[in-house]
Amino acid sequence: MTRSSGFTLIELLVVVAIIGILSAVGTVAYSGYVAGTQQKSAESMLMTIGLAQTEEMSNYGSYYSSDGSETVGTDCTPSEATSGNIGSELFGKAEYIDTEDIDYNFCTYISATGFTAIASNGTCTITTDETGATTTEGC
Repeated sequence: MTRSSGFTLIELLVVVAIIGILSAVGTVAYSGYVAGTQQKSAESMLMTIGLAQTEEMSNYGSYYSSDGSETVGTDCTPSEATSGNIGSELFGKAEYIDTEDIDYNFCTYISATGFTAIASNGTCTITTDETGATTTEGC
């Protein structure tokens, strides 16, 4: 009788199954990290927009609204276009807000007390105002 020193098919299948389970768990954890990082990046961009709005007010006497309106509004809808408008008008470069990497779109409108800036990726909405207070919904 000859004795083989290799692995059996069952042993190999068990190892492959364990590796598959570990990679599935790792992928889910990685996706959670990416989503959390994107949310933090969107919050950081909202703070940057808030600082630019403060500069806009001190330079021109009014806040910037991504729809081009100079009147008090009640809401705006974040999109690629409004994100580009904010980049162009407040930062001098339409591509300033990297919506692909952040995976959020931005808009801003003039409110009764100052301004409101909104970031949304479709499920998570983050809002900030002239006081710097940030609220999240659906995140």
